[in-house]
Amino acid sequence: MKKFRLIIRISIFLITFSLRVNSQEENLYNNNYNSFADGELLEYKLKYGFFNTSYASLSLNEINQNGKKIYKASAIGRTTGMARLFFKVEDLYESYFEKDFVRPIKSIRDIYEGGYIRNSETTFDHTNNIGYFKNILNGNEREIKLLDDIQDLVSTFYFLRKHLDIRQLKPNDYIFVNIFFSAENYPFKMKYLGKEILKTKFGLVECMKFIPFMESGRVFRDNEGISLWVTNDENRIPIKVKANLRVGSITADLFRFRGILNPFNIVVE
Repeated sequence: MKKFRLIIRISIFLITFSLRVNSQEENLYNNNYNSFADGELLEYKLKYGFFNTSYASLSLNEINQNGKKIYKASAIGRTTGMARLFFKVEDLYESYFEKDFVRPIKSIRDIYEGGYIRNSETTFDHTNNIGYFKNILNGNEREIKLLDDIQDLVSTFYFLRKHLDIRQLKPNDYIFVNIFFSAENYPFKMKYLGKEILKTKFGLVECMKFIPFMESGRVFRDNEGISLWVTNDENRIPIKVKANLRVGSITADLFRFRGILNPFNIVVE
């Protein structure tokens, strides 16, 4: 049963990178690319071996908050088909962030995973690096000291797409991540491997390949158990993720999208 929880979390996590690259200059983050816009929707199918087990999506909408336009991003994950009969998962992660510079204002986690229930809300004070965490289920509240340049689980994806100059990345560069999740700070790192042509349902797509370094000794076979492919175009969309488990593997593939801002480039042979 824990595998289905893992499947959904990977589908949400496949696009979460608030990045700081070692030995790079600060101006690496002073970019402001037009990589997404109001109305974007990305949808993924997840498979465990030959079986379709789950669905995940990312949607982005512009909203008005106190007279200011901001973005609301929603990440949804759920089991489907026979998997849902045995283990029902309904996960929702929401992030509210500024339009001009992506950093979270508020994040929401509302999940049901086979009886495992969590519902919480966090507001962010970036000036003082404090997160105000509230457990919606029991009403408990607390303040949590945040790491520098923190993002939440969802806003990290949009930070990468909008601000990071990935053109400066070289193969074997390491990327360091500070993510706030489940009332805790999580330092994280990834390794950039280089460019790769990936066969997809849309055709051949040039991608950038990354390896997130995950915890070994539990579910993943080693520290390089997950591979991630992101389109090497102005959209910078995660198009595939593969996680090698101790038994079998999980894959998540982009199968539908709408509202992307820039052309989706296909390699012509």
